[in-house]
Amino acid sequence: MNHVYIALGTNIEPRENFLKEGVRLLQEHAQIHITKTSSIYQTAPVGYTEQNDFLNMVIEVETSCLPLELLAYCQQIENELGRKRIIRFGPRTIDLDILLYNQENIEMERLTIPHPRMHERAFVLVPLNEIAPQAILPLPNGEKEVSMVVTELPGNDLKDVVKWTKKDSVDE
Repeated sequence: MNHVYIALGTNIEPRENFLKEGVRLLQEHAQIHITKTSSIYQTAPVGYTEQNDFLNMVIEVETSCLPLELLAYCQQIENELGRKRIIRFGPRTIDLDILLYNQENIEMERLTIPHPRMHERAFVLVPLNEIAPQAILPLPNGEKEVSMVVTELPGNDLKDVVKWTKKDSVDE
């Protein structure tokens, strides 16, 4: 079995429902078993900032799927839940990103693992740190545990990642 971490994010209402559906559809796959789920975090948008805040989370899965099979299934879920790719880093119903696949480094036209920008993104690292602080991230200057990378993030990045609860949302 392959040990994988997948990030989920959404900023189009109903955000909580899109996260739940993404998790449910992953769990429905016969070759995917979810072993851990982070809390949900509300996060400020990165890149294109003229949009609603996101809800983000990370899950740990065990799977017999090969990397491209898993990518194809994640993209199938995105399509099924109405994802439109109009603006880079723009609004989305759901986004599923494979962060880590075992300890493999994979570079293909359609897939790069570890996710190439995850070490710069508090909205990925904070939920990943919650469920796997000891996971090793290969970085341009060596390897570090997730917990160490989180401590090195700028404070401004961390303040934009807040644990979310249903009562925090007026429209969901």
